[in-house]
Amino acid sequence: MMTSCSTRGRWHPLHVIAVVAGFLIWWPLGLAALAYFIWGERFPREKVREGFERAKAEFTGFGRDQRSYAGHGWSATGNAAFDDYRRETLRRLEEERRRLEEEGRAFAEFVTNLRRARDKEEFDRFMAERSASRNGGDTHSA
Repeated sequence: MMTSCSTRGRWHPLHVIAVVAGFLIWWPLGLAALAYFIWGERFPREKVREGFERAKAEFTGFGRDQRSYAGHGWSATGNAAFDDYRRETLRRLEEERRRLEEEGRAFAEFVTNLRRARDKEEFDRFMAERSASRNGGDTHSA
């Protein structure tokens, strides 16, 4: 079953929105959406995927360094010294983040222990007062 626009005869407003949005996000995406809506099931997916990967490589830069920044949304600049500096700075920041998280966990444990100690102290005081009131109440009834 073909669902392309060419077999249906006219464009749906969502098709237009998808193509425009694709071009606004990244031009190869818009081009792929346009081609899909025109050719539908006859769309040469493998060739388009290869072209998409090629365009992506050109857009993000060459080499393996862009993968090291993928989690941060950065690509390699092409200047090895700056890329090394950025990589080292990100590594130090990541170590600092881990250290802060560890301190945060230790502080949370400290606060939990303080709360437990306070709760125990309050409970012991409650039990002592209750025991005293029982002992005091027993002498009046006897």
